[in-house]
Order: sequence, then C-alpha cells, then structure tokens
Amino acid sequence: VRVLTHCNTGTLATAGYGTALGIVRSLHAQGSLDRVYFTETRPYNQGARLTAFELLTEEIPAQLVCDSAVSALLRSDPMIRAIIVGADRVAANGDTANKIGTYQLAITARYHGCQFIVAAPTTSVDLHTKSGADIVIEERDEAEILVQTGFERQGVLEGRLKRVEVQVAPVGTRAWNPSFDVTPAELISAIVTERGIVVKQPGSSEFDMAGHMRGE
Repeated sequence: VRVLTHCNTGTLATAGYGTALGIVRSLHAQGSLDRVYFTETRPYNQGARLTAFELLTEEIPAQLVCDSAVSALLRSDPMIRAIIVGADRVAANGDTANKIGTYQLAITARYHGCQFIVAAPTTSVDLHTKSGADIVIEERDEAEILVQTGFERQGVLEGRLKRVEVQVAPVGTRAWNPSFDVTPAELISAIVTERGIVVKQPGSSEFDMAGHMRGE
C-alpha cells in the first residue's frame, strides 16, 4: 500500500512511537508499505526537515513532495490508499485542527476517492470544544513565509553545518501565515486514537468523540 502524510508526527514530535507516522512505521514493520509520500509542509518545512530525517533513519521507502503537488500526485498514482495526518486538537464532533495545509489535503482526498485518516492521542480530544468553529487559529510571523532558513549546501556536503537565511519574497511583501487550519469532520474517514478507531454512525457527518472517550 502507498500512503501520504503531512507535517511531522513521529518520535521527534511525540516523544514516542508517533501518531500518523506511527501508523506508517507499523505498516512498514508488517511489510505492508510500498511507499510513503510526505509533504514539505510549508512554510516551516517540518516534513522536509524532520519527517525526512525519521524516514531516512528507519530506512522506510519514502518520497518528498511539494505541498502544491499532492492533487497531481493522487491523480497520477492510484496506489495511494490514504492520507494520514496528526491533530493538534479534535473537537467533540470530530472537526480537527492541524498544521496548515491539512484542510486542502482532506478536500483533494475526497475528490480522488482516497481515505483521509486522523491519528491523535486522546489528550488532543477536547470535549469542551463543540466544533471547529470554536477553535482559535494562531497567526504567525510573516517572516516565516518571506524568509527561508536552512543549511548551506556546500557545507553539508563537506560535513559542516552553516545555517543561513534567504530572503524569498521582495522586501515589503505582506503575507498571511495561519499556523493551523480546521478540517470538518465530514471530510474525515476515521479518527484513530490509542483507544481504537472512531467512525461515524451511518447517515451522520460527525463523530461521537464523547462516546469514544467513554469507551462506547
């Protein structure tokens, strides 16, 4: 099977087995994973920096893709069965806040007939938040979009790390930089926690996260 993931949800993010990347690791350990695609995750590039490192370290077959290339990828590779992401907060109805770019992945997954799975610990489930409409989205510094940081390529090849900043957009350019977005429960196929898999009841567009937390 082939899957796609977004941002970093592995050991570096969770200090454990991982959420979405934990599922990827499990698929690989079972011999069921042909390949995982992972997004660069602009603007801070957690995918290109952190997820890439974890996948290389564990020798999991993987390919990095631009955030803007995912729809084209789903169309060109019918072997991709699911997009698996993490969550920073899950509302009582299953609406999910996660790294910016998650919402558009859910939309393209729906269009291409691909499963969209959220993996999160129960500590991310907030039953006091009725829906995603109640989640306040942080807006971060414009500089994260206008300026990119990384290591000088020649230095990396020579075994020395020199961190540099590169001005991408012309000085004076304004940017909108929300840290997260909210994916409606309607677009989510299933939510996976350490307690099990949550699915919607027939005919419902929302999840019963309260019931899941009660063990129902």
